Amino acid sequence: MSRPHLLCAVVVLGVAAGTLVPCTARAQAGPSAYQVPRTSEGRPDLQGIWQVLNTAAWNIEDHSADLGIPAGQGVVEGGVLPYHPAALVRRNENFAKRASLDPEAKCYLPGLPRVTYLPFPFQIVQVPGYVIFAYEYRNATRIISTDNGRHPTTPPFWMGDSRGRWEGDTLVIDVASFTDQTWFDRAGNFHSDALHIIERYTRTGPDHLAYEVTVDDPKVFTRPWKMSMPIYRRQEKNVVLLEYQCHSYAFDKDPRYFSKLDER
Repeated sequence: MSRPHLLCAVVVLGVAAGTLVPCTARAQAGPSAYQVPRTSEGRPDLQGIWQVLNTAAWNIEDHSADLGIPAGQGVVEGGVLPYHPAALVRRNENFAKRASLDPEAKCYLPGLPRVTYLPFPFQIVQVPGYVIFAYEYRNATRIISTDNGRHPTTPPFWMGDSRGRWEGDTLVIDVASFTDQTWFDRAGNFHSDALHIIERYTRTGPDHLAYEVTVDDPKVFTRPWKMSMPIYRRQEKNVVLLEYQCHSYAFDKDPRYFSKLDER
């Protein structure tokens, strides 16, 4: 009997005898470390069509099922957002009237990091000196220079101002200059115009990206906090981004529509 089979046989006999001896031969024969593909610049190749598969779009914290909301596990490290007391009161008010107050319900651009985990795919394209994000939702785009430039002194943006750099094999994107009109999710978690986020994208396998974002907003939160999640490559044959146009018909035609939903 070969040595690997002998060790595995010891496990079976050990279980029968009431003892357990690990079978290490197969574990030692595992796959080698993942080799990240590279672009012509030598940077990690993050290109492809990707999508998050979780319930963060509904609520980034742990949440139970509710009307129009699937139950889900949170993506916030530590579990609970560190709101200032007054900000927590506002978040609760937002939740109670989310059907009419949620900016997404009015078809506004979703902002960051929310656009990343909406239930729509997005595409990453790389060219020398730039990384481009194209989102299916509302055809939103980001063209990000990777020269680690400074944020301009400009009016705020719905999607913020993004400045990128590489730290080893991780794409780091510094985003600032936000409007205060977007939320993190459909549960009313919000931010102010002081929002500053740092995104990190790391390729961990042929079909996976690790996504981490650090959120800092001293007007709303007592300290910076993080959320993280995997992002998956879409596997369908000939997958492409499709056109998605949001039309807030009910709100435009009859603002009372959302008030009726809030009362349910």
